[in-house]
Amino acid sequence: MTIRKNALGPARRHLMVWAKTDRHRRGTGTTWNPLLAHALDTAAVVEVLWGVLPPGLRARLADGFGAGDEDAASRVLMFLAALHDLGKGSPCFLRQFASRQSTPRLREAADAWEKQARAAGLPLPADLRTVPHARHEHVTAVHLPRLLGCTCPGCGGAGPRHEGLHTAAALLGGHHGHIPGQDTIDRAMAAADITAWQPVYSEFVDDLADLIGLDLTDLARLIDPVRPSVLPVVAGMVICADWIASDETLFTYRSSSTATQQWWASSRAEARAAGDRLLLRPWEAKPAGFADLFPGTAARPFQAAAMAAMPASGPALVIVETDTGSGKTRLALWLAHHLAVTCGYQGLYMAMPTRASTSQTGRELREFINHATGAGETVLALAHASADSSPLTHELLDAGRTRSQQRLDHLSDAAASTSCRSEGASESRAVLSPWYLRRCLGLIAPFATGTIDQAVLAPQGSRHWMLRMFGLACKVLIIDEAHAYELFQQGLLAALVEWLADAGASVIVLSATLPASARQALTAAWCRGLRSTMSDDEQSGPVTIVDSAGAVTHTGSAEQPPALTTEITFLPDPGASCLADRVLAEAADGGITVILRNRVNSARQLYNAVQARAAAHGWDPEEIILLHGRSLPRYRLPIEEQLRHLLGPREADRTRRNPHRPDRLIVVATQVVEQSLDIDFDRIYTDLAPVDLLIQRRGRVHRHAPNDSDRAAWCSSPAMTVLVQPDPATGLPLVDPPDYANGRLTGNADGVVYAPYTLLATWHALTTHQDAEGRIIMTTPTDSPHLIESVYGPPQNVPGTIGELLERTRTRWEADLASEHAQCAARSFHPYSRRQRRAPITVEGLASGQAHGDGDDASTGITGLRAVSRLGDPSIEALFLYRQTDGTITYDPSGTLRADLARRTGDTPVRRAQQTDYALNTAALPAHWFHGLKALPDPSTWPAIPGPALKDLHVALLDPANGTCLSGPIGLTHTPTTGFTK
Repeated sequence: MTIRKNALGPARRHLMVWAKTDRHRRGTGTTWNPLLAHALDTAAVVEVLWGVLPPGLRARLADGFGAGDEDAASRVLMFLAALHDLGKGSPCFLRQFASRQSTPRLREAADAWEKQARAAGLPLPADLRTVPHARHEHVTAVHLPRLLGCTCPGCGGAGPRHEGLHTAAALLGGHHGHIPGQDTIDRAMAAADITAWQPVYSEFVDDLADLIGLDLTDLARLIDPVRPSVLPVVAGMVICADWIASDETLFTYRSSSTATQQWWASSRAEARAAGDRLLLRPWEAKPAGFADLFPGTAARPFQAAAMAAMPASGPALVIVETDTGSGKTRLALWLAHHLAVTCGYQGLYMAMPTRASTSQTGRELREFINHATGAGETVLALAHASADSSPLTHELLDAGRTRSQQRLDHLSDAAASTSCRSEGASESRAVLSPWYLRRCLGLIAPFATGTIDQAVLAPQGSRHWMLRMFGLACKVLIIDEAHAYELFQQGLLAALVEWLADAGASVIVLSATLPASARQALTAAWCRGLRSTMSDDEQSGPVTIVDSAGAVTHTGSAEQPPALTTEITFLPDPGASCLADRVLAEAADGGITVILRNRVNSARQLYNAVQARAAAHGWDPEEIILLHGRSLPRYRLPIEEQLRHLLGPREADRTRRNPHRPDRLIVVATQVVEQSLDIDFDRIYTDLAPVDLLIQRRGRVHRHAPNDSDRAAWCSSPAMTVLVQPDPATGLPLVDPPDYANGRLTGNADGVVYAPYTLLATWHALTTHQDAEGRIIMTTPTDSPHLIESVYGPPQNVPGTIGELLERTRTRWEADLASEHAQCAARSFHPYSRRQRRAPITVEGLASGQAHGDGDDASTGITGLRAVSRLGDPSIEALFLYRQTDGTITYDPSGTLRADLARRTGDTPVRRAQQTDYALNTAALPAHWFHGLKALPDPSTWPAIPGPALKDLHVALLDPANGTCLSGPIGLTHTPTTGFTK
């Protein structure tokens, strides 16, 4: 950068403070970008983001940063965001212009800059290498309050402490992921001598305020953030704005040959262009009927009742509890659209229990967007750890590129027809920009679906948790399969609901089997966030609506639910061979049976037994399928697709039978089959499981009515056989797990998977649920609430041996739940205290740090403090490849798919193919496999495999002949049919 003669004087020396250096040789003619330029870019992005915020959130921010005036608040927030990097005006940061690894070009530029900076009057020490170090964001936090008007002793005065200014400074001090505590802020004082640097800072602040158009004399009065939710929202908005403004494909470096007023004009123009490119815009939803959003359909009675009961204005919490396949998802999407109409939300995030379920949901959302948004493109993102390798992500990226290229073609082709241009402009289309694939940014996208993990990290001190909160505060959050989450996750969800209620967002919860305690916890959290007292209409119904005043409405009960009646029988588990004979004989003349096992090992044993006895019963091997999650996706995903093709609904017309449905089939599976696959069986066998999961599993039997007329006579009525392991001593189900440490080798290993109490209580609830003929008949959803409360509700006084066993196992279960609750309380932030006065949390209470880890990687941080989305030992992800006899590394045992081991960059077809192949060959190995008896070698000891792309991965090599590990987790075997065995 060349400095004009006399361009810098004592009042302009702050222009020599740099914020970015041209490490990637962008070719703009400048090697560094002034701090003021990046500050203006960030302020301009905040101006764009302000226009995307829902009105309710803008009003809350106006109260905290504009004394109720939205225009003033927008300028204050632009100004504050622009100051986030003020601390870069410190010797410990400025000395980083070049390093030993820098190119000669950059080192030469650093020398030139330092000479110019000293000549301009920056107070740099004689030797930059000797200055104390502090992070630049912490330097911002320590010095900013005094610059903005605080006169407390800590700011060099004798007046009162201005809490609002100190709060704002601490929020800006968290723009790299963690809001700092006061000790961290205080330690940064020595990094920039305030006596020397205050004149430079003051010049910078005055110049910035003048360009943005802010009166500094009124600033301190305007900043008074009391409502808790505005704290993480502001911090998250600053992070988002900084990331966008730092993108060198969106913003250019500024030159001293132009006036700073021109910098500001360019910043605003580039910010608007960035907003257009990233499709940062509100969801301009218009009132619509059910058939408008879902053409060719009509609302069911319970859906219509919920739609009619929705408040005409304001946010809401809605809990929908109906059977699988009843239409919960479509109702949730209509409700989200209604709330977007009434509250102006930016979009929605749909949280799912597993990664596998997000792709199907994403396709449903893509179809919904076509009918629910206006003309043009809308961003739809997948948010989970492997989203960038998802085929749906690639489809959305391609759609975005295609549309962008079409726009360029129309602009450059003057001969393009008017009809062609109008057709392209009138469509609504889901697309994706690669920008949203960065960590946490999936939640910033207007529309997104991802795992529940992304949501429950929002109220924890994980890195950039404020960015997650900012994204969710602008949306409707839909939580699907709410019953599938452990108590720890449910506690985090309650904390998140409390925050979102305070922020003015809305939440929709979907479940087929939600215990009353979970429903009550969510509604209580919502009302705590509102700081209101709940008032319940004391009615009943599958839909619960809580409005912005805490008024509770229950509706949907006018509909007579379909008679989903299932006869349940209990069968002592006869062992794999006998059970194989039974199911093979039963379905010999037709019928599709699923045997759902709680553990992979028992599923694999049964599958092997069925295959071994299939020929004797006249079955072909292809008529028997094994599905579980402990296998490489390269082999598991085709099986899931095969089941959808054979047993799913007819794609073109769900009212007619799927023509691909076979006459007979046996599927041995684990819980994978109960969550993400819309498939229909004639008959089900299942291991004993908690009652809510049995109800879910029952939902896979006689699921699609068009198949009813063609079911074999023996399975023409829904029936579920529950396999139990009897205790020889009592005759009751054996539910306690083996205890090898204390020499008890007998027991039920399912007691490790599920709490023994929930297994025993489920058996007791069902065996006492008999009709006059002694049959166990379960009708859903009519019987579901009673059965669920029998297990998860208050303890019952049950006499005899069964009562003693229930009491003993419940005591242990409650202790485990208390531990989960305590861990949730230790990790999560809440906007208001639990005391009677419900005092709002302060910025000091939101401080986090390295002990909380990144949040996406549970291996970081200190055990007991780290932010995690699930309890238990974290799994180890490893890439499995095959080493052929000639040394070639391949993705498959046959050697036809040679592995790409080169380091790929950019968004290219080759890199995408590599990402997809790596994802297909990556498996999560349970942590307990690396401990105890026959422990696998620690991943840190695995030998490195040559290949640039493999440098940071845990890589295992398999023998293509038999699937045994040749390198890495020696002792592990993988076969395409049965998966991993240890």
